[in-house]
Amino acid sequence: MANKRNVTVRMKADLEYESRNPQGNLVNIDMYDPEHKHAQSPMDLLLSALGGCASVDAVLMMKKKRREIVDFFVEVEGIRNDGVPAFYTDIELKFVLVSPNATEDEFAKVVALSVEKYCSVASSLKSNITFKSEVRKPE
Repeated sequence: MANKRNVTVRMKADLEYESRNPQGNLVNIDMYDPEHKHAQSPMDLLLSALGGCASVDAVLMMKKKRREIVDFFVEVEGIRNDGVPAFYTDIELKFVLVSPNATEDEFAKVVALSVEKYCSVASSLKSNITFKSEVRKPE
C-alpha cells in the first residue's frame, strides 16, 4: 500500500487559509499583496517545500562525511508562467554551506544526489529544476 499523507486546508478569511496535518501542525497561508502579507502563498510554500526537502538530505550526507557545518541555507527562486495557471516554468536552488573542512566538489555531488535522487518534492514536480552549490569558509 502507498504511503499516504494528507492535510486539511481551511479558509479563515477570503484570502487567508490554514493547513493542518493529522498531528496538528499548522501552516498559515495568505494571498495578500506583498505589502499586506503575513504568511506565505501556496506558490511560496511550494518553493519552501522543495528547499526544505532537498536541504535535509544534503545536510545529513555532509554530516555522514564528518564535515563541520557552521551554517547552511538554500536560496530558491522560481520563474512563473505569464498566463493562467501561473505555474513555475523554472526553479533554481542555490545551496550554500559554510564549513571549514568541506570541499566544493564533494558538496556539489551531495547536492546533486539530494535534488535528483532523494528529494520527494523535486520528484513530484514537472518543472525544470536546476541547482548550484557553494561552500563558504567561516570568517
